[in-house]
Amino acid sequence: MCRGLLMAILATSMAVGAQEPSLPDPLVMQDGSLVNSPEAWTKRRAELLELFRVNVYGRSPQGWPTDASVEVSYAQEGAILRENVVFTFRGPGGSIQAHLYVLSPLNAPKPVPCFLLINHRDRETFDPEKQTDTGFWPAQQIVARGYAAAIIQAQDIDPDNHDEFKNGVHGVLEDPAKRTGESWGTIAAWAWGASRAMDYLERDKYIDASKVAVLGHSRGGKTALWAGAQDERFAFVISNNSGCTGAAISRRPVGETVKNINDKFPHWFCMNYWNFNDRETDLPIDQHELIALIAPRLVYVASASLDTWADPEGEFLACVNADPVYKLLSVPGLGATQFPAPDSPIHNGRIGYHLRTGKHELAEYDWNRYMDFADKYWKR
Repeated sequence: MCRGLLMAILATSMAVGAQEPSLPDPLVMQDGSLVNSPEAWTKRRAELLELFRVNVYGRSPQGWPTDASVEVSYAQEGAILRENVVFTFRGPGGSIQAHLYVLSPLNAPKPVPCFLLINHRDRETFDPEKQTDTGFWPAQQIVARGYAAAIIQAQDIDPDNHDEFKNGVHGVLEDPAKRTGESWGTIAAWAWGASRAMDYLERDKYIDASKVAVLGHSRGGKTALWAGAQDERFAFVISNNSGCTGAAISRRPVGETVKNINDKFPHWFCMNYWNFNDRETDLPIDQHELIALIAPRLVYVASASLDTWADPEGEFLACVNADPVYKLLSVPGLGATQFPAPDSPIHNGRIGYHLRTGKHELAEYDWNRYMDFADKYWKR
């Protein structure tokens, strides 16, 4: 274990007042060699991605499907342009349609940065045709600050239930009977859908594709981290209250565990992940390394003070221990080791963090901090 990482763990242990586990070092290759240059990190990054694919999230198809199409309709309401995008993905198992909605400010210099929300909730939780904001997706506020607000429906891509992968994109693109231990699960399918949304946003003349943030809440936050780790086109990755197999350290015996999540949501991850039920310390990786895979891009992790199931201290610890990778790449990371008081955002470097007062939710407070962070780095 490198001295920088060890010191980070010790400092955080003192700060959060918990018995912290020994973590795998993101700056040590599997063969024991040290990662001490950006070139060496490129190799380590590929190694870590493969470890996460094989052991946790599964292996997803890469790129735009061979047989897919896009239909777009536009509507202007005052100073807002609304885009209703319908993807159709076809394969041996049939076809599915997925919906992406994009709201862009017409009175801002073009193109504009964009926040893409992976929405795991029912469509009834938002209405892209409606003028009234919700805390979960305050589209009008996002647009008023000069950003585009995009939202993709996760369950269009894959249903959030254990259907033996016969429905959704799994059943369309692959034969469920040929699945293996490292076949992709539902979280990986939703991340794949976010990348297909990025395919569209890259070609949208109203969107600055170099400044697209992908974010999600809870299971959507887990998805956003995996999407951003794999797809380097996302310039900013945001995890809101993502907890176990999101931002929280898996080795900490606090809140939800690997066994809890695999038992309750057997479709979320690959079957190989079941090998680590009650054996988190045997994992060859941990979630601080997932955050490190986003370096040197922007990443933000947010927790809630009453959300003990998601282990806020474990989420903060992951940010602290991703910091050495940012330093290796000559950019500021988190720049803190003291667990913050509620509503005291840490915006020191390219890893942002805050602990919001309240429960497990995506709230207006969270969105405003994410936009503050984007303003700082995108010079808005």
